[in-house]
Amino acid sequence: MNKLILTVPWNEQHTGPDAGGPRRGRFVSMMRALWLAALMMMVVSSAAMAAQKNYIVKSSDGVDIAVQEGGNPAGPPIVFIHGLLGSHLNWESQLNSPDLSRYRLITFDLRGHGLSGKPQDAEAYGDGRRWADDLRAVLEATKAKHPVLVGWSLGGAVISNYIAAYDDDEIGGVIYVGGVVELKAELITPHPEVYAGLASDDLKVHLDAMRDFLALCFATQPDQATFERLLSNAAMASWIMTRTVPSMTVFAAEGLPKIKAPVLMVYGEKDALVMARPSLERARALNPAVRSRIYTDSGHAPFLEETQRFNRDLADFRESVPTR
Repeated sequence: MNKLILTVPWNEQHTGPDAGGPRRGRFVSMMRALWLAALMMMVVSSAAMAAQKNYIVKSSDGVDIAVQEGGNPAGPPIVFIHGLLGSHLNWESQLNSPDLSRYRLITFDLRGHGLSGKPQDAEAYGDGRRWADDLRAVLEATKAKHPVLVGWSLGGAVISNYIAAYDDDEIGGVIYVGGVVELKAELITPHPEVYAGLASDDLKVHLDAMRDFLALCFATQPDQATFERLLSNAAMASWIMTRTVPSMTVFAAEGLPKIKAPVLMVYGEKDALVMARPSLERARALNPAVRSRIYTDSGHAPFLEETQRFNRDLADFRESVPTR
């Protein structure tokens, strides 16, 4: 195996009339500094790679929840909660962002999704408290101090359910992204054929509905490789979960009024799944302190469609939140 050998032109390696002197000394000092800087970069890079963690925690009913961590393990924490038919892979543009690299970035797969457990009984998905307990298990295992919670779509309902059950005393702030406030007809755009297809036992119908649902997430479609990865990701989700979630209990009326921490709601102007302005009106009726931002060029996934803007907004929000 070939080995990389780093050499530095030290003074003692050179003799003759040109050796030594002020200019030579400055050159050697500069080269030594560059070599040490390169070495430090390798050490920092290795430490960052070592910080990537993957592990399993148990929820209150014994379901395995897959957790992942990246970023700076000593930084202020941000916990990301994905939406229906997603997984931690939804947040790759955040985990790879230079704007967010100084934070401790925690993701996890919701029950019935990704690498987490997939119970076979519908009650495991219909009871909204269990989804809250999943988040509770993650926060307890990670020991995250006053994290900012970021919930996309269904992940927003999980946050509301969590705060309804546990209050927000240990939470630094909350961001809903295309967030589901309540699963009610006046807040969710109707797509009866898509949702019927997701509930179908016919494999082709089911998979075609997944593709259509995923396409509805974007006003500007992602590149083919990303879309195919997200579609494969969706295909891993539990069919029982997919059928049951539309009737899942959401405790926004109990949770949102209890939030004392800063709350920001981000919606895409072109969202084809969640009605942005009616959702904001309902959220503000429950908690007048809710702040909002509308991304004019986004659909249901602003964090993927306007990534740089979202990442900067998230960093600014995290910096504005007291660490207590």
